[in-house]
Amino acid sequence: MKKIGLLLLLMLAVGALLFAQGANEAPVENEAFKVAFVYIGPPGDLGWTYMHDQGRIYMEEKLGDKVETTFIESVEEGPDSARIMGQYAMQGYDMIFATSFGYMDYMLETSMDYADTYFEHCSGFKTTENMSTYFGRMYQPRYLSGMVAGEMTESNIIGYVAAFPIPEVIRGINAFTLGAQAMNPDVEVRVVWTYTWYDPVKEREAAVALLDAGADILAQHQDTTEPPKAAKERGKLSIGYDADMRKFVGDSVLVSPVWNWGPYYAATVENAINGTWETHQSWGGLAEDAVKLSDFSPLVPADVQAAVVAKQQEIVSGAWDVFTGPIYGQDGAVVVPAGTVMEDGAMLGMGFFVQGVIGSVD
Repeated sequence: MKKIGLLLLLMLAVGALLFAQGANEAPVENEAFKVAFVYIGPPGDLGWTYMHDQGRIYMEEKLGDKVETTFIESVEEGPDSARIMGQYAMQGYDMIFATSFGYMDYMLETSMDYADTYFEHCSGFKTTENMSTYFGRMYQPRYLSGMVAGEMTESNIIGYVAAFPIPEVIRGINAFTLGAQAMNPDVEVRVVWTYTWYDPVKEREAAVALLDAGADILAQHQDTTEPPKAAKERGKLSIGYDADMRKFVGDSVLVSPVWNWGPYYAATVENAINGTWETHQSWGGLAEDAVKLSDFSPLVPADVQAAVVAKQQEIVSGAWDVFTGPIYGQDGAVVVPAGTVMEDGAMLGMGFFVQGVIGSVD
């Protein structure tokens, strides 16, 4: 009996040792890589945040069990965003994506506190060893959509509902205007600022003001479908943004420059899982499939579609890009000389309007 007792004690001791070893050496390879997204608006905006969330879903489908995601919506661009990102890091999330420019400095300070977490900031320019930036050359499909609007306006007045007078938005307005002028030199683009990314009421009010001023086509740098809905209600046309807004509003939306976040999210997370992630600043365009032009409305004539497709091929091939001189400012002065192409740094800091834009950058 004593031998049996000693044997049982020995077995229990060995089992306890093995259990302890197992607890300390968890099968890391079977754990999902945890990713959190911080959104400026709700996915139901059918615009900016909607497309980021579509990208998150794409990444989940692409990577399967290797990844686990969560998100928080409608986070203000202020100190509270730093607290939220810090909480995600403390909860063991491996990578955090912050999807609006105003999160930049808050993510920067958070990244310094959590060196073992990967941070990815959308549209910013500041990095650390564990924080990168990503964005897309939306000005390219903006130009193409401007070509459609310039050809199809009858009043020669196009309204543009715009969020904030920052380089990203100014760059898009200028690209759109240059595209419109390429098809119709007499066109003017009138800008109304809302000073908000997401406010359906303010966006609609700005749209109505532009329609009242004679615009027969509306474009936008806003996060909801309110401007194209307002145009449709008045029997006018529109250019969407973020997502293919024709799906939500109808054929009065002629075309939409759209974001394509999914491939970037999937590749970036997979790099982190594989240990190949490095600090970077990504700014892909049409050639990289980071941005796209949606399908055309059947209201867009075939010859206009053909002209846009031909110009898109020039951009994708690298034979031409949007901010190629000569380009003139509002006052008529040359801002990009003939035969030169504006450098990325100048585009990223753009603070002027081109000739043909009615409005102020203040």
